[in-house]
Amino acid sequence: MPGAAPLFGRLKDAAGETWSAFVAHPFVRSLADGSLPEAAFRHYLIQDYLFLIHFARAYGLAAFKADTLEDIRHAAAGLGAMVGQEMALHVGYCRSWGLDEAQMAAAEEADATMAYTRYVLERGLAGDLLDLAVALAPCIVGYAEIGRQLAADPATKRDGNPYTAWIETYAGDDYQAVARDHIAHMDRLMARRGSPERLPALKVTFRQATRLEAAFWQMGLDAAS
Repeated sequence: MPGAAPLFGRLKDAAGETWSAFVAHPFVRSLADGSLPEAAFRHYLIQDYLFLIHFARAYGLAAFKADTLEDIRHAAAGLGAMVGQEMALHVGYCRSWGLDEAQMAAAEEADATMAYTRYVLERGLAGDLLDLAVALAPCIVGYAEIGRQLAADPATKRDGNPYTAWIETYAGDDYQAVARDHIAHMDRLMARRGSPERLPALKVTFRQATRLEAAFWQMGLDAAS
């Protein structure tokens, strides 16, 4: 679709308040001011570990769904980074909160974790690589937007905030580059596989995945109530 606006921007605009409810969720605001209960964050960390395992599976599915070497390499790079780097960073970060990998791996998946991860995998299985990339976008790009906004907000507490490292991780150059790459990847897929007729269904997928992201935040808050 030559000359079209970036796909991510169109999907985000169409999501409207659903996107706002995700990126400005009370869980996120509590990270910013440091008021999030530790029990909520610990539960979130455990479930996020389980989530990342399924996220790695989604990259494997992306390689299977690919029909160009470029797309296979993109999926392989994502899978390698997920398993070899991001999971290791996540485990190390969780260890600082008194959580070891065996404990996290043995945890029971929360309903919100199952709902979101299985939805992403289902969209990839039922659809094509573009459907899967769109389903993954709220997580990949949304975390980058949240990190960037929190880091830039003068109201975000820096000194004595136990969640500063989390904010800095997603605001950092490395993760911001991951998000930009995914946005560009979606545009390449849309140019090859997309059409105006596909856009309504892609908007539904994006909005639903965004709703499930917000539910993932809520799951963390509910654990402390």
